[in-house]
Amino acid sequence: MGQLANHPPRVPEPAAPAASVRSAHRSTRTLRATGLPQLVRLAACAVFAAWDGTISTLRSLLRGHSRQRRRDLRTTRMVERLAATLGSLKGPYAKLGQFAAIRIDVLPPAATSALASLRDRVPPLPFERIRGVVEAELDAPLAARFSSFEPLPLGAASIAQVHRATLRTGEAVAVKVQYPWLAASLPADLAIIRIGLRLLARIAGRPAGAADRAFREFAAGLYEELDFEREARFAREIAHNLSGEERVVVPEIFHELSTRRVLTMRYHATVGLGDREGLARLGVEPREILRALASAYASQIFVDGLFHADPHPGNLFVIDEPGAADAPRLLFVDFGLSRRLDPDLRRELRLGLYALLKRDSGEFLAGMDRMGMIAAGARPGVERAVERMFERISGGGGALTLDGSQVLSLKDEAKELLQQTPGLELPTDLLLYAKTLAYVFALGADLDPEVDMMQLALPYALRFLAQKD
Repeated sequence: MGQLANHPPRVPEPAAPAASVRSAHRSTRTLRATGLPQLVRLAACAVFAAWDGTISTLRSLLRGHSRQRRRDLRTTRMVERLAATLGSLKGPYAKLGQFAAIRIDVLPPAATSALASLRDRVPPLPFERIRGVVEAELDAPLAARFSSFEPLPLGAASIAQVHRATLRTGEAVAVKVQYPWLAASLPADLAIIRIGLRLLARIAGRPAGAADRAFREFAAGLYEELDFEREARFAREIAHNLSGEERVVVPEIFHELSTRRVLTMRYHATVGLGDREGLARLGVEPREILRALASAYASQIFVDGLFHADPHPGNLFVIDEPGAADAPRLLFVDFGLSRRLDPDLRRELRLGLYALLKRDSGEFLAGMDRMGMIAAGARPGVERAVERMFERISGGGGALTLDGSQVLSLKDEAKELLQQTPGLELPTDLLLYAKTLAYVFALGADLDPEVDMMQLALPYALRFLAQKD
């Protein structure tokens, strides 16, 4: 979520919400904790999705579409409706959609594309509901902590929304506030999600154990993201790790105004990476930003092992400040989806890269076996897929000789292989690792195709290969 406000901050209303409003908020929270409203919404979504799918199929038949084309259209319509419902439910449901979008080894492209929209298309909550959370968490009226607090949010995501404010001491800040009902409704929400995942696994003919593993990974990640104190620690550690990168800024955290459900950080006026007019106004060349972006992410991914895993344009900005044309600085925000790679996974990644460099598919498959990535009975199909991937890399001259555009092409081919190869069971952190790299390369190709992101990242990749466990 970004820090670029569309409206100037204004002093909030001094009066607390009326008793009737507070009572309505408590009733909503209590009802949601039962899980009934969520079940009703999801059931309605299923009914309408089935209806949409039937209508879509009939239209496709009339237009003479192939069976595969009809199936793709039906799936797209159903997933788009599901994504809209998950986004409106927010919390674990929107987060589930984002989690599912990562699982390119399980879901078809139409599904992952529609669900990926949940990163930045979640409707905000009314300000009075957010105000109550801030006052309760900081144990004081809003006016006692802030001289101004903008009711209109800068952005809204799955578990929180961000508001611009000004401290009593004059500093401009951005305040990330968790939705008020999340903690109370979480047990019911997770129970519904677990049942839903098992049902989907049964329909898809997949073992219940796979659904349970996916649920455990999802629930553990969700609990981590709900802890804003953890996010603050990761932001501080990543800021320390990147302290040598003069072009990279991580917002300062105001710890005295931050809790597990409220995170207050320094506000910076910014221009989005995708705002070409804004960058032109600042006189910033995209290639200058891409150098900083490649260096920052390569350092996190290959050297530090702790990385900001959500590099979409809503979380990356250029700071709007004097001198930006000569020395533009890149602002990172939202560290809730940061990941620290397990040492065993880092070691296997390094061994996998060595296997790629040696073009040794047998050693690569052995690493997959060690990580439990190949389901029982699936090895022949996985082996054929890996052999094809190695042939593609060898045809390009080797892993380290690929340029950025070839890496993106290879990524698309690897994604297709994953989706067409049954029996692969990939760790979510590995998918996040790969997805983060893919986002960075894709962002580079979009901003300036002439910049080779692979070459910029190569020194860090070589350092990663040279590390000793």
